[in-house]
Amino acid sequence: MSSLNGFSQHSGTCITQRAEGGAVQDLQAKKAGKAAKKETSGNGVLTFESPPRVDTLLNETLKLLPDELKANVKVKSITPRPPRKPRLERAASLDEKNWKRWRRFRTSQESLTDPNETSSSNGSLQEAALTSPIRGRATPCSQCCEPNSLHSSPDASEESPVGKSKGSTSDLGKRASEISSAFGGLLRGKAFAGSKPRLSQIMPARPLPPMELNVASHTLRTANKIDPDLMDYRHYSQHKFGRVSNSLSDTRLHGNGIVYDNCSTDSMKSTFSLLTPIRSKDVRSRSYLEGSLLASGALLGAEELSRYFPDRNVGIFVATWNMQGQKELPENLDDFLLPTDPDYAQDMYVIGVQEGCPDRREWEIRLQETLGPHYVMLYSAAHGVLYMSVFIRRDLIWFCSEVEYATVTTRIVSQIKTKGALGICFTFFGTSFLFITSHFTSGDSKVNERKLDYNKTIQALTLPKVVPDTNPYRSSSGDVTTRFDEVFWFGDFNFRLNKDRETVDSILNQNPETGVSKLLAYDQLTSEMGRGSIFKGFQEADIHFRPSYKFDIGKDSYDTTSKQRTPSYTDRVVFRSRYRDDIQAVKYSSCPVIKTSDHRPVFALFRVKVRPGRDNIPLAAGQFDRELYLIGIKRRITRELQNRRQQKDQKSSSICSIS
Repeated sequence: MSSLNGFSQHSGTCITQRAEGGAVQDLQAKKAGKAAKKETSGNGVLTFESPPRVDTLLNETLKLLPDELKANVKVKSITPRPPRKPRLERAASLDEKNWKRWRRFRTSQESLTDPNETSSSNGSLQEAALTSPIRGRATPCSQCCEPNSLHSSPDASEESPVGKSKGSTSDLGKRASEISSAFGGLLRGKAFAGSKPRLSQIMPARPLPPMELNVASHTLRTANKIDPDLMDYRHYSQHKFGRVSNSLSDTRLHGNGIVYDNCSTDSMKSTFSLLTPIRSKDVRSRSYLEGSLLASGALLGAEELSRYFPDRNVGIFVATWNMQGQKELPENLDDFLLPTDPDYAQDMYVIGVQEGCPDRREWEIRLQETLGPHYVMLYSAAHGVLYMSVFIRRDLIWFCSEVEYATVTTRIVSQIKTKGALGICFTFFGTSFLFITSHFTSGDSKVNERKLDYNKTIQALTLPKVVPDTNPYRSSSGDVTTRFDEVFWFGDFNFRLNKDRETVDSILNQNPETGVSKLLAYDQLTSEMGRGSIFKGFQEADIHFRPSYKFDIGKDSYDTTSKQRTPSYTDRVVFRSRYRDDIQAVKYSSCPVIKTSDHRPVFALFRVKVRPGRDNIPLAAGQFDRELYLIGIKRRITRELQNRRQQKDQKSSSICSIS
């Protein structure tokens, strides 16, 4: 490799395959031919007769620069262009996003720390072209890019013995580096000034609109420090509201090239919502009136069911209470409808009442007020003083069929229907439900009459009417409970304990926990179900509560009147299913806090398996009691305001004592 003025061509700055590097090499080759004469000695060392002075070489080189530029180089000026509009492109990978984020941070630091107050965009672009891990551009030679390569290169010192003796090799390298950098600056349209190029400022054609303070984008709110806490809403929402992943997550939207950035995704859905955006093609292909069991567009199909119930289990609250016809209602129903043991409220609430209060509407308003705005009353029915109300979460009303009901009277002589049965049925997704509340014949010894009431109910209850049977092959025309997938039967069955009052009291007073199991040995209903004479195919959860009948009103003591009625488990909840293990009893208890009747309310919590269905059933289409909903919510708000006012008055009042 030929030498120039006693130093290697690779000394100083590494010259890559670029236009300015080639021009400098040609210029140096011409000067080397004029200034040096090659002589080959016996040992093969290259020497010069009269090495030229460095100053003379630099002057002559600078004189030749303009002529070479005119002959071989076309100088182009850089015209700043406005930024392009964002366009849809493929989603960047994680490495590209991290690298771009790092480059923006470095660029902002350079612009802030620039002593000449000049733009660093060109320098940043050069660095990006050299350091980008994505773009495969030419990079400098690894042997020449290290700092002080002239001093550290052993090849340069060995091939240039003249450089050792003559000295000032580093000065020559620095001068050549300055010449090459200046020459490259001319090719890029730079002047010989040492500062970085400064682009002209781009001004908008018209004034920008003012930014409002109520910006919905969490990015703008955080970047512009709108809120005093300066919090990152994206991090806050993901940390607090642990979002459930779904089929149309952000990563899948980016992967399919649907959106350009996170801002587009945020405009399609709420940060705090679990609802996924619906694509236009899905809406076009959907049919809410027809659909198969596993169709992706079916309203009651498997896909929609998995969205709301991934484990396909629904929580149901079933309760029964004999109100004894009392006009006075409990002040608070929270302990009854919302027990503290389960952490979450249930998806459905079904409440059956026997000997209900005279004002049925007021009772339903109190139920709505207690359950709050998350629930709506899907349906309610009455048969004399038998009431039943079905509440469901408001976002699940679209998956219910039309609701049907039927009644049976077991005491024909009485003008007021106090004994009988009331049944309500509907289909939820692909699972049919039947709820029956009954009030059987009373009396300690009237077991056969109660069995007759049961048989008459299963035969005379004409359900379903319009809603199709989900499995007609397993149905029986003589038993209404066989025509539904899940059946819950609850009420005042009036079955007693076959034991005298003194024995029952002694068992309860000795050990209340173990006494319950001893009392059930004398229970009439448990004995009859074991024989199969009543409630065939039904089950009952284990009982761990005290008898629910008969109490003195307003007290925790059992009957202290002259009749001295024996405490009994008259209020019960039983269930059956077409499929094994579809119903799991979670809790079975009573509510001893409510003391307005001689009966204690009894409730049970269940987890019920739900199956997908077809869209060919008559749908309720979101129907609910809107008037009741508005009244209940208004009552709830009024009660809350009153409680706050009372608390405020208590804090502001003070008691002065004079001693």
